[in-house]
Amino acid sequence: MELRVLGACPLDCPDTCSWVVTVQDGKATSLRGNKEQPYTRGALCVKVNRYLEHAASPERILHPMKRVGPKGSGQFERISWDEALDILATRLREIVDTHGGEAIWPYQGTGTLGFVQGESGMAGRRFWNALGASFHNMNICSRAGNEGLRLTLGTPGGMDPETFALSKLILLWGTNTLTSGHHLWKFIQDARADGAHIVAIDPIRTRTAEQADEHLPIAPGTDGALALGLLYVVLEEGAEDRDYLENHTLGWDEFRAEILQFPPSRVAEITGLPEDDIRALGRRLAHTRPTGIRATMGLQRHEGGGSAMRLIACIPGVTGDWRHPGGGVAFSTSAHVPLKVDHRPELLPHPVRSLTMTRLADGLDESVKCLWVYGANPMGSTSDQNRIRRKLLREDLFTVVMEQFPTDTVDYADVVLPATMQIEHLDLHEGYGHMYLMWNEPAVPPAGEALSTTETFRRLAHRMGLTEPALYATDLEIAAELLEGTPTIQLDELRKRGWARLDVADPFVPFTNGFPTPSGKLEFVSDLAEKAGLPRVATYVPSLSARTRKDGRLTLITPASHTFLNTIFANNPELLRRSKGPTVVVNPQDAEPRGLVSGSRARVSNEFGAFEAYVEVSDKVRPGVAASPKGHWPKLSGGANANAVVEERDADLGNGPVYHDNLVEISPVA
Repeated sequence: MELRVLGACPLDCPDTCSWVVTVQDGKATSLRGNKEQPYTRGALCVKVNRYLEHAASPERILHPMKRVGPKGSGQFERISWDEALDILATRLREIVDTHGGEAIWPYQGTGTLGFVQGESGMAGRRFWNALGASFHNMNICSRAGNEGLRLTLGTPGGMDPETFALSKLILLWGTNTLTSGHHLWKFIQDARADGAHIVAIDPIRTRTAEQADEHLPIAPGTDGALALGLLYVVLEEGAEDRDYLENHTLGWDEFRAEILQFPPSRVAEITGLPEDDIRALGRRLAHTRPTGIRATMGLQRHEGGGSAMRLIACIPGVTGDWRHPGGGVAFSTSAHVPLKVDHRPELLPHPVRSLTMTRLADGLDESVKCLWVYGANPMGSTSDQNRIRRKLLREDLFTVVMEQFPTDTVDYADVVLPATMQIEHLDLHEGYGHMYLMWNEPAVPPAGEALSTTETFRRLAHRMGLTEPALYATDLEIAAELLEGTPTIQLDELRKRGWARLDVADPFVPFTNGFPTPSGKLEFVSDLAEKAGLPRVATYVPSLSARTRKDGRLTLITPASHTFLNTIFANNPELLRRSKGPTVVVNPQDAEPRGLVSGSRARVSNEFGAFEAYVEVSDKVRPGVAASPKGHWPKLSGGANANAVVEERDADLGNGPVYHDNLVEISPVA
C-alpha cells in the first residue's frame, strides 16, 4: 500500500518547505517538494533532499542511555525508558527541593522550528514553568536585527518576500539566497526578467553574489555606514519622498542631519568600497521604485548589528518604498504570524531569572545544577567553545540531552534521550521567509524507542506526579489552541491541504495603516533606543572588527555552509564529503605574507582558542577577511570548529551573538 503524506521541513531556514513523503508498507521511500505549495513549488535543497537517508542512518540514537565513562568520553549503556524516567524524575525533584527550580537550565535550540515540537512554540516550557525552572533566552539567531527593526518599524515584520517579483532594484544585503533560502531566487528571477537590477552587498563573493548584476564587497560590520552613505546620495539627488517623510515618519530633521555626516568619501574609507560604486548605487536607489531589500541573519551578527538593521529599515522610509508593493525590507516574516502561543507563565511559582543562550559559558556557573539540552548542539554551535567544554565537565552538573545523533554535546551528557525526526511526529510551522502556515503530519512511526518532545515531557510530568492538565495536552490539542489566533484557518482544512496563506492582502504591503511604534510612524528617532543606551537617532555603530581592522589580524566570518544547516547533516557521509572538510578562505593579499597556499592545513587562532582548516586562497573574500563556513562537528574536525575562536560577547541589541566579529591570525600547520 502506498500513501502520500504532507509535511514540512522543520529546519532553521526561512523557506520552511512543504514536502510530500511517499510511504510504502510503513516505510518512507521518497521525499519531494510539494508542487502545489506556491513558495516551495516542488523543490527542496541539497541538504534536505537527503533527509530520508539521514533519518535512516545507523548512527541514529534509538534508545535511552546513561553515562558509564568519564564526562566527554561518549561512553554510554542502554537503559529502558522506565529507568530513564525514574532517574530524571528523581534528580529533577532533588534539584528543585534542594536548590530551587532556577537551578535547572532548559537549553532549547533551533534544531526544529515547530510550534508544537520546537523552538517557535517553546515546546516543553509549560513543564519547566511548573518546576519553576530558569527562563531560556533564545537569542542565537536573529535577536539583534529584530530589536533594531522594532526601533524603526515597531516590528521585525516587513515585506512579503514574494513581492520581490515586483521590485525594480533588489539589494541582497548580507544574505546568500542561493544557499540559505533559495526559493526566493524564483521571485528575484521574475523581477530580473522584468528589468530589475540585482545587487549583492557581502564581504564574500558568494554563489548569490556571482549571480547578481553587481557585487559590493563591503568590509564586515560597516553596513550601517553604507546605508547612510547611500541616503546621502539620495539627498544630493533631491529624491527623498517628502510627502512620505512628512506624513509617515518621525524625526526626519534629526536623521537628515545624521545622514549629512556620512558623505560617500567618508563611507568609502569605512566600508572599503570605492566611492564611485557608492555614488552609483546611491543614484540608482534614488531613482528606482520600488526598491526591495533582502537582509538576513548574518548581517546582524556583530557588535553593531542591531543598529545596522535599524538603519537599513530607514532607507525605504526616506525613499517612500514602504508604500509600494515590492518595496521595503524583508528580514523575517515571523511577526506577521498570529498564532496563539501560550506556554502558561502563570504556572511559575514565582518570577525566575533569564539565562541567555549565547552566554552559556558565562551562565553555566555553580548555581546551575541541571542543563537539559534539546533541539540544540551547543558544543558545535555556540560561542567560546573551549570554556563551554570545561563547564560541561563539572561532575556536579546533571546534563540531559534529547537528540537524534551522537553530537559533541551528547558526549557530555549523563542521560541521553532518543528524539524523533520530522517524518515521525506532528507539527505546525510558519516560514520566517514567507507568508504561509505549514502542517506536518507524521508519515511513519518513530524509529526505535524515540519519542517526540511533547511526549517526552508528558511522560516525565506523569512520572513526577504533576497534576496540571495543561502538561498533558495532546499534540492536536496544542495545534488547535495555536490556531485560535487565526480564525480564518481551520485545523481540518490545514491538515488536508498541508499549507495555508496567512490572512493578508496579495500583494501584501505592510504598514498601510501605520506602524506599530509609539508614534504610529516610522521612527528615525526613538525614545526606546535612548532608554536602551543607544543613540536616539539611528546611526552607524561600528563592529569590533571595523574599529580595529588595521591591527594586522583578519576578521573571521562564519557563513552558512551549502551542505549543512547549522550542525545538522554534518555527520552525513555524502554531505560531509561535499563540504570538503573545514576550510578557511583567505584573500591572496593576506595569504602570501603568511605562507598560506591552497590545499594546505592552517591554524586559525586568537586568545580564545584555535581550530584547523584547509586553506582556500581566493579573491572570493576581500582583503582583511577570512571565511570559514560553520557547522562542522568538533569531534569530526580535529577537536574544534570555528566557534573555538568566537568570543562570548553581545551585539548592541538583544544580546545578539557576534559570530562575524572576531579577529584571528592564521598560520600554516607544519
